[in-house]
Amino acid sequence: MNKNKWIIWVIVLIIIIIGGGWWYSDFQYKKGQVDAMADIDAQQEKLAKTAAEAATDAANPFQIENPLEGVGVNPFEDAKKALNPFAE
Repeated sequence: MNKNKWIIWVIVLIIIIIGGGWWYSDFQYKKGQVDAMADIDAQQEKLAKTAAEAATDAANPFQIENPLEGVGVNPFEDAKKALNPFAE
């Protein structure tokens, strides 16, 4: 009878070790998954920040120059004076 108790204790101990190992591996897997997701999010945020900084540093391709820059109030004033010297 003593030998049977010893075998039962060994089997129970093996079951406890296997169950503990399974629980620990599952815990580590979930922790690793959460850490990996946080790392991916941090990398994506860094890439987005870098892309935004690059976009703000680049020249604006839609910026146009003012076509009326340097033009007086009335561009026909010179023509009016040339055609009619008596006009004010």
